[in-house]
Amino acid sequence: MQFPVVNYLSATAAQDFCKSLHETGFGVLSHHPLDQHLVDGIYAEWLAFFGSDAKHRYPHDPVQFDGYFSPSVSETAKGNDKRDLKEFFHIYPWGRYPEEVSDAAHRYYQQGSALAAELLKWVEDNSPPEVRARYTEPLPKMIEGCDQTLLRVLHYPPLRGNEEPGSVRAAAHGDINLLTILPAATEPGLQVLGKDGAWYDVPCDFGLLIVNIGDMLQEASGHYYPSTTHRVLNPMGEGRFKSRVSLPLFLHPRRDVVLSDRYTVQKYFDERMAELRGPRPT
Repeated sequence: MQFPVVNYLSATAAQDFCKSLHETGFGVLSHHPLDQHLVDGIYAEWLAFFGSDAKHRYPHDPVQFDGYFSPSVSETAKGNDKRDLKEFFHIYPWGRYPEEVSDAAHRYYQQGSALAAELLKWVEDNSPPEVRARYTEPLPKMIEGCDQTLLRVLHYPPLRGNEEPGSVRAAAHGDINLLTILPAATEPGLQVLGKDGAWYDVPCDFGLLIVNIGDMLQEASGHYYPSTTHRVLNPMGEGRFKSRVSLPLFLHPRRDVVLSDRYTVQKYFDERMAELRGPRPT
C-alpha cells in the first residue's frame, strides 16, 4: 500500500489527495497551512500537563464526554477486551479547558476546523457524479453550526514492562466521524490495515498532516471513500521509554444530517455508541 505525500500547494493537490483517500482511506499532506510551531508548542505543554497532578482536576464528564480520561477509563476498541494504553483530554468549544495550559489548543481547533472544511470541499468536488449525488447536502455544510467536532489531546505513556499481555497503545479500530485531521505525532507507530490483510506504516515525518476517512463519510459516499482500520503499535527498543503525544481532530457533522437512506448522524452515532458499550447486563 502506497501513501503518496501530497503537496498542499500543488496544482493537482485536491485530485491527488482524494485519489489517495479513495484507494487507502488515508491522505498525507505536506506544506499545509496549519501552524507547525503552534502544534509543537501544544505537544510540549500538554506533555507537561499529563505529567502533573493538575489533570485530575478535570475528570471526564460521563454525559458530556469532555475533560480528562485516565488510563483506567481509556477506550476499549470494538471487538477488544483490553483498554488502550493511553490517557487523553477531550476539548469541545463549550467544554472544560485546563487553566494550566495556554489557549494554543483552542486556536488549533479553529485552524484545523477551517482546513477540514476545505478538505471536505475537495472530497466533494472530486467525488464521481454518482457518489456526489448521494450527498444530501454539500459536505462542508454538514459541519456548519456543529459544536460536536472533537479535539483530543492524546498521551501514550512510556511502557513500564508490566502491561497486560496483548494490550497496545491503540488497538485496531475505525473512526466514527467524517474526517480525522492528525498532525504527525511526536513518535511513530501509526499503521493502516491494507486490503491484502497486511499492516502498513503511515508516513510520520514531523510536519506532515495525516487525514483519514471516518465511518460517517464512508456511509454518506456509499463506501466510495473507505474508513480504513488503523492502530498504534507499542514501540520497541529505546522507543519504549518515550512518550507519544498526538492531536487528532475528529470532524463531526450536525446530528440532524442525513447520511444515507438508512441513517441520520444521530441514529448512526447512537448505534455505534451502543456497540462500543457492549450488551447491558440483565
